[in-house]
Amino acid sequence: MRQSGSLRCLFPRKYGDSGEAVLINTAGGITGGDLFTISATAGENSALTLTTQAAERAYRSNQSDAGRMETRLRAAGGARLNWLPQETILFEGCHFERRLRVDLAPGASALVVEPLVFGRVEMGEALEDIRFRDRIDIRRNGRPLFLDAMRISGNARAMLFLPHTAAGARALATLIFVAREAEGLLEPLRGMLPETGGASLVRRDVLVLRMLATDSLALRKHLIPILDLLTGQKLPKCWTL
Repeated sequence: MRQSGSLRCLFPRKYGDSGEAVLINTAGGITGGDLFTISATAGENSALTLTTQAAERAYRSNQSDAGRMETRLRAAGGARLNWLPQETILFEGCHFERRLRVDLAPGASALVVEPLVFGRVEMGEALEDIRFRDRIDIRRNGRPLFLDAMRISGNARAMLFLPHTAAGARALATLIFVAREAEGLLEPLRGMLPETGGASLVRRDVLVLRMLATDSLALRKHLIPILDLLTGQKLPKCWTL
């Protein structure tokens, strides 16, 4: 393991055959000009879960350069990889770019979730000038399984209130589950979603779920039971502290 700067990785004491790593940004957030990189590999027939100690924060940037978070994950044959960061909160004036690349070997499985919050509702925050770019790229043996990109520039509050975007929702979760049992979990997961969520199979073993909510609390109310189901009741403890 190698770590530097303000990004740290801790390993909670656990019992069993799976590893868990908790990422901590000791700077407290990300702003213009920052660069954070994460790289992790789940070895053959292993199980690895990565999460964050708390919500990440993308703060106001006074620079033209974006704050960037780049994550590269790999899972060898027979491995199970869980990427389960807590929410990323966007603040007014932020300039933030995020990239996630997951490479799976044949026989590997993965659970990926990215919760996103557009300002804190209870604090009265309104995002009227932000720049945000996001990309998720999941591949098996070099071939794309899931590609998704988002770009928001300008008045996010006005965009989110449009009926064909979020109809006023301020929190979003994107979840991808790649496993042989994905097809059999589609209907149970649909039964756990609110009216503002949907799930579908893009392949027999690739399930994609997206959910909108009024705020982060409402998002967690539905997301945590789903993650409990997909992790076999092994969701990292920091999600519920």
